[in-house]
Amino acid sequence: MGRFKMKLSRRNFLHLAAGAAALSAVSYVARAQSYPTRPVRLIVGFAPGGGTDILARLLGQWLSERLGQSFIIENRTGANGNIATEAVVRAQSDGYTLLVTNAANLINPTLYERLSFNFMRDIAPVASIMRVPNVLDVNPNLSARTIPEFIAYARANPGKVSMASAGNGSPAHMAGELFKMMAGVDILHVPYRGAAPAIADVIGGQVNVTFSDMPSSIEHIRSGKLRALGVTTVTRSEAIPDIPAIADFVPGYEASQLFGLGAPRNTPTEIVALLNKEIDAGLADPKLKTRLADLGGTMLPGPPAEFSKLITEEVEKWAKVVRFASIKPE
Repeated sequence: MGRFKMKLSRRNFLHLAAGAAALSAVSYVARAQSYPTRPVRLIVGFAPGGGTDILARLLGQWLSERLGQSFIIENRTGANGNIATEAVVRAQSDGYTLLVTNAANLINPTLYERLSFNFMRDIAPVASIMRVPNVLDVNPNLSARTIPEFIAYARANPGKVSMASAGNGSPAHMAGELFKMMAGVDILHVPYRGAAPAIADVIGGQVNVTFSDMPSSIEHIRSGKLRALGVTTVTRSEAIPDIPAIADFVPGYEASQLFGLGAPRNTPTEIVALLNKEIDAGLADPKLKTRLADLGGTMLPGPPAEFSKLITEEVEKWAKVVRFASIKPE
């Protein structure tokens, strides 16, 4: 009789365990289907008008249309994107606060000695979105019209050519430092509080050059307000095919930006999977894909694990530049 009760108990246990697993699966699907039930915040660490902000607004519009809730852009500027990152790290892991990431997030782990968070530990990769070249832009009044002419001009005027960026350690700054290192030129760095004001001063002639991200500068290039000398990817960009790659003249040079979406760690995997699926759908949608490509983007659809791998590779790459150039935060 005791053995019969033991078998019955084990059978009941297995039955209950199976039921719990089924309930968990139902709950998993239910949570994904019910998300989002209220507006979602997309946190951007840089000023309105910059490349990350432009991408965030296109992404927010797409996700709003697909998921039936508002995706609100919130610009939290400062500390090269760290203020925005910390806001997301401290947010609830419920999918309602997300971080639009760019190259700055992958530079900061080496640039800043003391942070209250660890980006690679505390931000869950959701989706890689696209890779975008930076562009070496100059004021049209500068005599240099090609990369070789610019290098010759900078060498003839050491320390007198000024370079605007969105701030110390920003992607534009890092692209410029890598260029200085590889081309053997001495250029004066002038940090700003965002890409838009940096570009505005290059257009106005207060500064000579910037290594802007393409979404921020492409319309100014097309209108003639900026003169593009080269793109920072190893090949030309389809968005501005007449502009050569800097690597054609500085072999091995490459400084493209990686954009993506992150969430607080421990965000439910089903929410991450849903967002990843919808973003990948956007990257395949002809209208959105064309808009992103027009900004110079090369689409990077793929699972969160692939984005995590790209993050690791980029962090290691920029760590070498930070250390070589002894770059310090503002």
